[in-house]
Amino acid sequence: MVIILTGVAGSGKTTVGRILAARLGFEFHDADDLHSPQNREKMSRGIALTDEDRMPWLHAVRDLVLRCLAEKRSAVIACSALRETYRDLLVVDAARVKLVYLRGSRELIAERLALRAGHFFDRRLLQGQFDTLEEPADAIVADISETPEKIADAIRARLGLGA
Repeated sequence: MVIILTGVAGSGKTTVGRILAARLGFEFHDADDLHSPQNREKMSRGIALTDEDRMPWLHAVRDLVLRCLAEKRSAVIACSALRETYRDLLVVDAARVKLVYLRGSRELIAERLALRAGHFFDRRLLQGQFDTLEEPADAIVADISETPEKIADAIRARLGLGA
């Protein structure tokens, strides 16, 4: 099984993803690690990525999903996947790839981004992320106002993987 945690920057994909993966005994992958140096540079300067910028990155994430499934390696992948077309590219097998959408208010996420250090994402891009976001209709939705541990436990329960 591959679980893809989606949501805007600052929604907790990496933090919750690491906890969830550890509790399930799954691998954890952060899709941000697959961005090109050019994409990272653009975002660090407050320049939003275009679909053209994102496509090689999304294909790299898709390749990771396919490898995990082919090699029977269970994984949690943190990936914004803000648009339905992006998620359609990543969910290569709906029976084995599960989407989890980390939902939170713009205000809460802005507060979290203001406290985050050492990440290439420029918080000035947050409004653009919300503007781009197409909330998934076919995902498990997790409210991010809880602690990361409680969010991970709720996701496990919703997936039927214990709590």
